Amino acid sequence: MLNTGNQTFRNCAGMTRRSLLQIGAPILGLGLSDLLQLESHAAEPTKSGSRKSLIVFWTDGGISQQDTWDMKPEAPSEYRGMYQPIGTRVPGVQLSEKIPFQAGVMDRLSIVRSVHHENGIHAPSSHWMQTGYFGPTLARNAAQKPSFGSVISRSIGSRKPPIPGYVTIPKSEAFGYQGAVYLGKAFNPFEVGADPNAVDFKLPNLTMPAGLTSQTLDSRRSLLKTFDTLRRDIDDSGVMEGLDTFKSQALEMVVGDEVRAAFDLSAEDSTLRDRYGRHRYGQSALLARRLVEAGARCVNINTGNWDHHNDIAKGLEEHLPPLDKAIAALVDDLTTRGMLDDVIIYCVGEFGRTPRMNGHAGRDHWADCFSVLLAGGGLRGGQVVGASEKWGGTVQERPVSPLDLLATIYHTLGIPLETHFEDASGRPISIVGSGRPITELI
Repeated sequence: MLNTGNQTFRNCAGMTRRSLLQIGAPILGLGLSDLLQLESHAAEPTKSGSRKSLIVFWTDGGISQQDTWDMKPEAPSEYRGMYQPIGTRVPGVQLSEKIPFQAGVMDRLSIVRSVHHENGIHAPSSHWMQTGYFGPTLARNAAQKPSFGSVISRSIGSRKPPIPGYVTIPKSEAFGYQGAVYLGKAFNPFEVGADPNAVDFKLPNLTMPAGLTSQTLDSRRSLLKTFDTLRRDIDDSGVMEGLDTFKSQALEMVVGDEVRAAFDLSAEDSTLRDRYGRHRYGQSALLARRLVEAGARCVNINTGNWDHHNDIAKGLEEHLPPLDKAIAALVDDLTTRGMLDDVIIYCVGEFGRTPRMNGHAGRDHWADCFSVLLAGGGLRGGQVVGASEKWGGTVQERPVSPLDLLATIYHTLGIPLETHFEDASGRPISIVGSGRPITELI
Protein backbone atom coordinates (compact mmCIF):
# COMPACT_ATOMS: atom_id res chain seq x y z
CA MET A 1 0.00 0.00 0.00
CA LEU A 2 1.20 3.49 -0.91
CA ASN A 3 0.34 6.49 1.24
CA THR A 4 0.80 10.11 0.15
CA GLY A 5 -0.48 12.64 2.63
CA ASN A 6 -4.10 11.97 3.45
CA GLN A 7 -4.76 9.68 0.50
CA THR A 8 -4.08 5.96 0.30
CA PHE A 9 -3.64 4.07 -2.95
CA ARG A 10 -3.42 0.34 -3.41
CA ASN A 11 -0.80 -1.16 -5.64
CA CYS A 12 -1.72 -2.76 -9.01
CA ALA A 13 -5.48 -2.88 -9.34
CA GLY A 14 -5.85 -0.62 -6.35
CA MET A 15 -4.26 2.39 -8.10
CA THR A 16 -6.24 3.97 -10.88
CA ARG A 17 -4.97 6.03 -13.78
CA ARG A 18 -6.68 9.09 -12.33
CA SER A 19 -4.96 8.52 -9.00
CA LEU A 20 -1.59 8.18 -10.65
CA LEU A 21 -2.02 11.39 -12.62
CA GLN A 22 -3.12 13.22 -9.47
CA ILE A 23 0.00 12.29 -7.56
CA GLY A 24 2.52 12.15 -10.42
CA ALA A 25 3.51 15.81 -10.71
CA PRO A 26 3.77 16.55 -6.97
CA ILE A 27 5.89 13.46 -6.39
CA LEU A 28 8.29 14.23 -9.22
CA GLY A 29 8.57 17.93 -8.42
CA LEU A 30 7.92 20.86 -10.75
CA GLY A 31 11.55 21.12 -11.89
CA LEU A 32 11.78 17.47 -12.79
CA SER A 33 8.39 17.45 -14.45
CA ASP A 34 9.87 19.68 -17.14
CA LEU A 35 11.77 16.60 -18.27
CA LEU A 36 8.62 14.68 -19.20
CA GLN A 37 9.29 15.43 -22.84
CA LEU A 38 12.35 13.15 -22.98
CA GLU A 39 12.67 10.31 -25.44
CA SER A 40 12.91 6.83 -23.95
CA HIS A 41 13.51 3.32 -25.17
CA ALA A 42 10.71 1.99 -22.99
CA ALA A 43 8.23 2.80 -25.77
CA GLU A 44 9.87 0.03 -27.84
CA PRO A 45 11.32 1.79 -30.87
CA THR A 46 12.15 -0.28 -33.93
CA LYS A 47 15.26 -2.35 -33.31
CA SER A 48 18.21 -1.07 -35.32
CA GLY A 49 21.91 -1.76 -35.38
CA SER A 50 22.58 1.55 -37.08
CA ARG A 51 25.29 3.73 -35.57
CA LYS A 52 24.24 6.76 -37.58
CA SER A 53 22.92 10.08 -36.35
CA LEU A 54 21.71 13.38 -37.82
CA ILE A 55 22.74 16.98 -37.10
CA VAL A 56 20.47 19.66 -38.55
CA PHE A 57 21.00 23.37 -39.07
CA TRP A 58 17.43 24.66 -39.34
CA THR A 59 17.58 28.06 -41.08
CA ASP A 60 14.30 29.49 -39.85
CA GLY A 61 12.79 31.97 -42.29
CA GLY A 62 14.44 30.59 -45.42
CA ILE A 63 18.07 30.99 -46.52
CA SER A 64 18.77 32.63 -49.88
CA GLN A 65 20.00 30.04 -52.38
CA GLN A 66 20.99 32.82 -54.82
CA ASP A 67 23.53 34.20 -52.36
CA THR A 68 24.94 30.88 -51.13
CA TRP A 69 24.68 27.55 -52.97
CA ASP A 70 23.09 28.37 -56.35
CA MET A 71 24.52 31.63 -57.62
CA LYS A 72 23.55 33.15 -60.97
CA PRO A 73 26.54 35.32 -61.95
CA GLU A 74 25.30 35.73 -65.54
CA ALA A 75 21.86 36.98 -64.50
CA PRO A 76 20.89 40.67 -64.36
CA SER A 77 22.04 42.48 -61.20
CA GLU A 78 18.62 42.43 -59.56
CA TYR A 79 18.78 38.62 -59.70
CA ARG A 80 22.41 37.79 -59.06
CA GLY A 81 22.68 39.90 -55.90
CA MET A 82 25.76 41.43 -54.31
CA TYR A 83 28.19 38.50 -54.00
CA GLN A 84 30.65 36.91 -56.39
CA PRO A 85 31.08 33.15 -56.95
CA ILE A 86 34.29 31.42 -55.90
CA GLY A 87 35.79 28.07 -56.79
CA THR A 88 35.66 25.08 -54.45
CA ARG A 89 37.59 21.85 -53.90
CA VAL A 90 35.35 20.29 -56.57
CA PRO A 91 36.24 21.44 -60.09
CA GLY A 92 33.35 23.18 -61.78
CA VAL A 93 31.36 23.75 -58.59
CA GLN A 94 31.11 27.33 -57.38
CA LEU A 95 29.70 28.74 -54.17
CA SER A 96 29.28 32.24 -52.79
CA GLU A 97 32.29 34.22 -51.66
CA LYS A 98 30.47 34.58 -48.32
CA ILE A 99 30.85 30.87 -47.56
CA PRO A 100 34.57 30.24 -48.20
CA PHE A 101 34.88 27.61 -45.46
CA GLN A 102 32.19 25.46 -47.09
CA ALA A 103 33.97 25.92 -50.41
CA GLY A 104 37.05 24.46 -48.71
CA VAL A 105 35.22 21.25 -47.76
CA MET A 106 32.99 20.99 -50.84
CA ASP A 107 34.48 17.57 -51.62
CA ARG A 108 32.61 16.30 -48.55
CA LEU A 109 29.41 18.28 -49.11
CA SER A 110 26.50 17.79 -51.47
CA ILE A 111 24.13 20.52 -52.63
CA VAL A 112 20.62 19.76 -53.84
CA ARG A 113 19.60 22.72 -56.02
CA SER A 114 16.18 21.56 -57.14
CA VAL A 115 14.07 21.27 -53.98
CA HIS A 116 10.53 22.53 -54.37
CA HIS A 117 7.06 22.51 -52.86
CA GLU A 118 3.94 24.57 -53.37
CA ASN A 119 3.60 26.99 -50.47
CA GLY A 120 5.25 30.33 -49.71
CA ILE A 121 3.92 30.93 -46.19
CA HIS A 122 6.17 30.28 -43.19
CA ALA A 123 3.98 28.00 -41.08
CA PRO A 124 2.70 25.59 -43.73
CA SER A 125 6.11 25.47 -45.40
CA SER A 126 7.89 24.84 -42.09
CA HIS A 127 5.50 21.96 -41.45
CA TRP A 128 6.06 20.61 -44.97
CA MET A 129 9.86 20.62 -44.72
CA GLN A 130 9.99 19.19 -41.20
CA THR A 131 7.37 16.48 -41.58
CA GLY A 132 7.34 15.85 -45.33
CA TYR A 133 3.66 16.67 -45.50
CA PHE A 134 1.61 19.75 -46.25
CA GLY A 135 -0.83 20.38 -43.43
CA PRO A 136 -1.41 23.59 -41.51
CA THR A 137 -3.02 26.68 -42.99
CA LEU A 138 -3.21 30.24 -41.72
CA ALA A 139 -6.57 29.35 -40.18
CA ARG A 140 -5.28 26.16 -38.56
CA ASN A 141 -1.63 26.26 -37.55
CA ALA A 142 -1.54 23.21 -35.28
CA ALA A 143 0.97 20.48 -36.16
CA GLN A 144 -0.64 17.56 -37.97
CA LYS A 145 2.28 15.21 -38.57
CA PRO A 146 5.35 14.32 -36.47
CA SER A 147 8.69 15.96 -37.21
CA PHE A 148 11.52 13.98 -38.75
CA GLY A 149 13.36 14.20 -35.40
CA SER A 150 10.46 12.53 -33.63
CA VAL A 151 10.14 9.88 -36.34
CA ILE A 152 13.85 9.11 -35.93
CA SER A 153 13.51 9.00 -32.14
CA ARG A 154 10.47 6.72 -32.32
CA SER A 155 12.01 4.46 -34.95
CA ILE A 156 15.54 3.86 -33.68
CA GLY A 157 15.85 5.83 -30.42
CA SER A 158 18.98 6.86 -28.55
CA ARG A 159 22.06 4.72 -29.03
CA LYS A 160 23.03 5.12 -25.39
CA PRO A 161 20.24 5.96 -22.92
CA PRO A 162 19.88 8.05 -20.84
CA ILE A 163 21.30 10.35 -23.56
CA PRO A 164 18.16 11.76 -25.23
CA GLY A 165 17.47 10.47 -28.71
CA TYR A 166 16.26 13.83 -30.02
CA VAL A 167 17.57 17.23 -28.91
CA THR A 168 16.89 20.82 -30.02
CA ILE A 169 19.37 23.67 -29.48
CA PRO A 170 18.71 26.08 -27.88
CA LYS A 171 14.99 25.26 -28.06
CA SER A 172 12.39 24.08 -30.55
CA GLU A 173 11.19 26.45 -33.27
CA ALA A 174 8.21 28.67 -32.59
CA PHE A 175 5.62 27.06 -34.86
CA GLY A 176 5.68 23.81 -32.90
CA TYR A 177 6.53 21.56 -35.85
CA GLN A 178 9.53 19.86 -34.27
CA GLY A 179 7.39 17.69 -32.02
CA ALA A 180 5.98 14.17 -32.00
CA VAL A 181 2.21 14.85 -32.39
CA TYR A 182 0.50 11.41 -32.50
CA LEU A 183 3.73 9.48 -31.90
CA GLY A 184 3.43 10.44 -28.24
CA LYS A 185 5.02 12.89 -25.85
CA ALA A 186 7.91 10.54 -25.14
CA PHE A 187 9.31 11.40 -28.58
CA ASN A 188 9.20 15.16 -28.31
CA PRO A 189 12.65 16.76 -28.33
CA PHE A 190 14.70 17.48 -25.26
CA GLU A 191 15.24 21.26 -25.36
CA VAL A 192 18.64 22.48 -24.20
CA GLY A 193 17.02 25.76 -23.15
CA ALA A 194 20.17 27.91 -23.21
CA ASP A 195 22.76 29.36 -25.59
CA PRO A 196 25.85 27.09 -25.68
CA ASN A 197 28.02 30.16 -26.34
CA ALA A 198 26.99 31.85 -23.10
CA VAL A 199 29.78 32.24 -20.54
CA ASP A 200 27.59 30.69 -17.86
CA PHE A 201 26.07 28.02 -20.12
CA LYS A 202 24.22 25.37 -18.16
CA LEU A 203 21.14 23.26 -18.67
CA PRO A 204 17.96 24.59 -17.07
CA ASN A 205 16.29 21.26 -17.89
CA LEU A 206 18.85 19.35 -15.80
CA THR A 207 18.65 21.54 -12.74
CA MET A 208 17.85 19.68 -9.52
CA PRO A 209 14.23 20.40 -8.60
CA ALA A 210 13.68 22.62 -5.59
CA GLY A 211 13.41 20.55 -2.44
CA LEU A 212 14.97 17.44 -3.98
CA THR A 213 18.00 16.35 -1.97
CA SER A 214 20.14 13.23 -2.02
CA GLN A 215 18.32 12.13 1.14
CA THR A 216 14.92 12.20 -0.55
CA LEU A 217 16.12 10.87 -3.88
CA ASP A 218 16.25 7.21 -2.85
CA SER A 219 12.68 7.28 -1.58
CA ARG A 220 11.52 8.79 -4.85
CA ARG A 221 13.36 6.13 -6.79
CA SER A 222 11.57 3.48 -4.72
CA LEU A 223 8.23 5.16 -5.35
CA LEU A 224 8.84 5.26 -9.10
CA LYS A 225 9.76 1.58 -9.11
CA THR A 226 6.35 0.73 -7.72
CA PHE A 227 4.80 2.20 -10.86
CA ASP A 228 6.49 -0.55 -12.92
CA THR A 229 4.00 -3.09 -11.59
CA LEU A 230 0.96 -1.06 -12.56
CA ARG A 231 -1.14 -1.78 -15.62
CA ARG A 232 -0.78 1.14 -18.12
CA ASP A 233 -3.74 2.12 -20.24
CA ILE A 234 -2.39 4.59 -22.79
CA ASP A 235 -4.81 7.45 -23.30
CA ASP A 236 -5.18 9.46 -26.50
CA SER A 237 -3.10 12.35 -25.17
CA GLY A 238 -0.02 10.17 -24.69
CA VAL A 239 0.38 11.39 -21.10
CA MET A 240 0.52 7.89 -19.65
CA GLU A 241 3.02 6.71 -22.25
CA GLY A 242 5.18 9.74 -21.58
CA LEU A 243 5.07 9.10 -17.84
CA ASP A 244 5.91 5.44 -18.30
CA THR A 245 8.88 6.12 -20.55
CA PHE A 246 10.55 9.06 -18.82
CA LYS A 247 10.22 8.21 -15.17
CA SER A 248 13.55 6.54 -14.44
CA GLN A 249 15.44 8.22 -17.27
CA ALA A 250 14.53 11.70 -16.04
CA LEU A 251 15.99 11.03 -12.61
CA GLU A 252 19.14 9.56 -14.11
CA MET A 253 19.60 12.62 -16.30
CA VAL A 254 19.34 14.98 -13.37
CA VAL A 255 21.65 13.16 -10.99
CA GLY A 256 23.87 11.10 -13.30
CA ASP A 257 27.23 12.04 -14.77
CA GLU A 258 26.88 10.69 -18.30
CA VAL A 259 24.43 13.27 -19.63
CA ARG A 260 26.07 16.17 -17.83
CA ALA A 261 29.43 15.18 -19.33
CA ALA A 262 27.98 15.20 -22.85
CA PHE A 263 26.76 18.76 -22.40
CA ASP A 264 30.01 20.00 -20.85
CA LEU A 265 31.65 22.15 -23.54
CA SER A 266 34.42 23.15 -21.15
CA ALA A 267 35.87 19.69 -21.68
CA GLU A 268 36.75 20.65 -25.26
CA ASP A 269 40.11 22.12 -26.23
CA SER A 270 39.87 25.91 -26.55
CA THR A 271 41.55 25.82 -29.97
CA LEU A 272 38.83 23.52 -31.30
CA ARG A 273 36.15 25.74 -29.82
CA ASP A 274 37.74 28.68 -31.63
CA ARG A 275 37.68 26.77 -34.92
CA TYR A 276 33.95 26.25 -34.57
CA GLY A 277 33.54 29.93 -33.68
CA ARG A 278 32.74 31.61 -30.41
CA HIS A 279 29.14 32.29 -31.34
CA ARG A 280 25.85 30.45 -31.01
CA TYR A 281 26.22 28.72 -34.36
CA GLY A 282 29.70 27.39 -33.65
CA GLN A 283 29.21 26.28 -30.07
CA SER A 284 25.83 24.73 -30.92
CA ALA A 285 27.51 22.69 -33.66
CA LEU A 286 30.23 21.57 -31.26
CA LEU A 287 27.63 20.63 -28.67
CA ALA A 288 25.72 18.69 -31.34
CA ARG A 289 28.87 16.72 -32.16
CA ARG A 290 29.36 15.89 -28.48
CA LEU A 291 25.74 14.75 -28.20
CA VAL A 292 25.77 12.43 -31.21
CA GLU A 293 29.13 11.08 -30.05
CA ALA A 294 27.48 10.31 -26.70
CA GLY A 295 24.48 8.58 -28.29
CA ALA A 296 21.89 11.09 -29.54
CA ARG A 297 20.23 10.25 -32.86
CA CYS A 298 19.02 13.66 -33.99
CA VAL A 299 20.22 17.09 -32.87
CA ASN A 300 18.42 20.06 -34.40
CA ILE A 301 20.23 23.41 -34.19
CA ASN A 302 17.73 26.23 -34.58
CA THR A 303 19.74 29.09 -36.03
CA GLY A 304 19.00 32.78 -36.40
CA ASN A 305 16.21 34.25 -38.48
CA TRP A 306 16.80 34.29 -42.26
CA ASP A 307 13.58 36.07 -43.31
CA HIS A 308 15.38 38.91 -45.09
CA HIS A 309 12.70 40.91 -46.87
CA ASN A 310 14.66 44.11 -46.28
CA ASP A 311 18.37 44.79 -46.72
CA ILE A 312 19.34 41.17 -47.22
CA ALA A 313 23.03 42.09 -47.32
CA LYS A 314 22.90 43.22 -43.69
CA GLY A 315 21.12 40.04 -42.60
CA LEU A 316 23.48 37.75 -44.46
CA GLU A 317 26.54 39.56 -43.13
CA GLU A 318 25.27 38.72 -39.64
CA HIS A 319 24.32 35.09 -40.20
CA LEU A 320 26.31 33.63 -43.09
CA PRO A 321 29.88 33.83 -41.70
CA PRO A 322 29.09 32.02 -38.42
CA LEU A 323 26.98 29.39 -40.20
CA ASP A 324 29.72 28.87 -42.78
CA LYS A 325 32.40 28.43 -40.15
CA ALA A 326 30.27 26.11 -38.01
CA ILE A 327 29.38 23.76 -40.87
CA ALA A 328 32.95 23.50 -42.16
CA ALA A 329 34.40 23.01 -38.68
CA LEU A 330 31.85 20.27 -37.97
CA VAL A 331 32.76 18.49 -41.22
CA ASP A 332 36.48 18.67 -40.41
CA ASP A 333 36.01 17.64 -36.78
CA LEU A 334 33.88 14.62 -37.67
CA THR A 335 36.41 13.64 -40.33
CA THR A 336 39.30 13.85 -37.87
CA ARG A 337 37.41 11.69 -35.37
CA GLY A 338 36.46 9.11 -37.97
CA MET A 339 32.78 9.95 -37.46
CA LEU A 340 31.78 11.62 -40.73
CA ASP A 341 30.36 8.45 -42.28
CA ASP A 342 28.19 7.98 -39.17
CA VAL A 343 26.76 11.50 -38.94
CA ILE A 344 24.54 13.15 -41.54
CA ILE A 345 24.74 16.95 -41.67
CA TYR A 346 21.65 18.67 -43.07
CA CYS A 347 21.19 22.43 -43.57
CA VAL A 348 17.67 23.38 -44.56
CA GLY A 349 14.87 25.91 -44.09
CA GLU A 350 11.20 26.06 -44.98
CA PHE A 351 11.88 27.51 -48.44
CA GLY A 352 14.32 29.75 -50.30
CA ARG A 353 14.15 33.36 -51.40
CA THR A 354 12.89 35.03 -54.57
CA PRO A 355 15.30 35.02 -57.50
CA ARG A 356 14.69 38.72 -58.03
CA MET A 357 15.53 41.28 -55.35
CA ASN A 358 12.58 43.38 -54.20
CA GLY A 359 12.35 47.15 -53.88
CA HIS A 360 13.70 47.01 -50.31
CA ALA A 361 16.99 45.36 -51.29
CA GLY A 362 15.69 42.07 -49.92
CA ARG A 363 14.32 38.78 -51.16
CA ASP A 364 10.86 37.41 -50.41
CA HIS A 365 9.58 33.85 -49.89
CA TRP A 366 10.17 31.32 -52.68
CA ALA A 367 9.24 27.64 -52.67
CA ASP A 368 9.29 26.90 -56.43
CA CYS A 369 13.01 26.08 -56.40
CA PHE A 370 15.60 26.29 -53.62
CA SER A 371 18.67 24.51 -52.25
CA VAL A 372 19.65 22.41 -49.25
CA LEU A 373 23.01 21.07 -48.06
CA LEU A 374 23.79 17.48 -47.07
CA ALA A 375 27.04 15.87 -45.94
CA GLY A 376 28.35 12.81 -44.13
CA GLY A 377 26.45 9.71 -43.18
CA GLY A 378 28.08 7.77 -45.99
CA LEU A 379 26.37 9.97 -48.61
CA ARG A 380 28.44 10.78 -51.67
CA GLY A 381 30.30 14.06 -51.24
CA GLY A 382 31.31 16.61 -53.86
CA GLN A 383 27.94 16.34 -55.58
CA VAL A 384 25.48 18.85 -56.99
CA VAL A 385 22.05 17.32 -57.55
CA GLY A 386 19.52 19.00 -59.80
CA ALA A 387 19.52 22.45 -61.30
CA SER A 388 17.41 25.58 -61.38
CA GLU A 389 16.70 27.44 -64.61
CA LYS A 390 19.10 30.20 -65.68
CA TRP A 391 17.72 32.89 -63.36
CA GLY A 392 16.75 30.51 -60.55
CA GLY A 393 12.98 30.72 -60.66
CA THR A 394 11.99 27.13 -61.26
CA VAL A 395 13.45 23.63 -61.36
CA GLN A 396 15.22 22.88 -64.61
CA GLU A 397 16.19 19.27 -63.87
CA ARG A 398 15.80 16.59 -61.20
CA PRO A 399 12.96 17.94 -59.00
CA VAL A 400 13.27 16.91 -55.33
CA SER A 401 10.39 17.03 -52.85
CA PRO A 402 10.43 17.36 -49.06
CA LEU A 403 9.50 13.68 -48.79
CA ASP A 404 12.40 12.75 -51.08
CA LEU A 405 14.79 14.52 -48.70
CA LEU A 406 13.36 12.71 -45.68
CA ALA A 407 13.38 9.36 -47.50
CA THR A 408 17.08 9.92 -48.17
CA ILE A 409 17.76 10.68 -44.50
CA TYR A 410 15.65 7.82 -43.13
CA HIS A 411 17.19 5.32 -45.54
CA THR A 412 20.70 6.46 -44.63
CA LEU A 413 19.92 6.13 -40.91
CA GLY A 414 18.69 2.59 -41.44
CA ILE A 415 14.97 3.27 -40.91
CA PRO A 416 12.82 1.05 -43.19
CA LEU A 417 10.97 3.25 -45.68
CA GLU A 418 7.87 1.06 -45.39
CA THR A 419 7.48 2.18 -41.75
CA HIS A 420 4.00 3.41 -40.86
CA PHE A 421 2.69 4.84 -37.59
CA GLU A 422 -0.94 5.17 -36.57
CA ASP A 423 -2.30 8.69 -36.28
CA ALA A 424 -4.77 9.81 -33.61
CA SER A 425 -7.65 8.17 -35.49
CA GLY A 426 -5.83 4.85 -35.78
CA ARG A 427 -5.07 5.24 -39.49
CA PRO A 428 -1.59 4.06 -40.55
CA ILE A 429 0.49 6.93 -41.98
CA SER A 430 3.65 6.35 -44.01
CA ILE A 431 6.78 8.20 -42.87
CA VAL A 432 7.76 8.91 -46.50
CA GLY A 433 4.57 8.71 -48.54
CA SER A 434 5.55 9.04 -52.19
CA GLY A 435 9.10 10.12 -51.31
CA ARG A 436 12.08 8.24 -52.68
CA PRO A 437 15.76 8.49 -51.73
CA ILE A 438 18.01 10.67 -53.89
CA THR A 439 19.90 7.92 -55.67
CA GLU A 440 22.73 10.24 -56.75
CA LEU A 441 23.73 10.57 -53.09
CA ILE A 442 23.32 6.97 -51.94
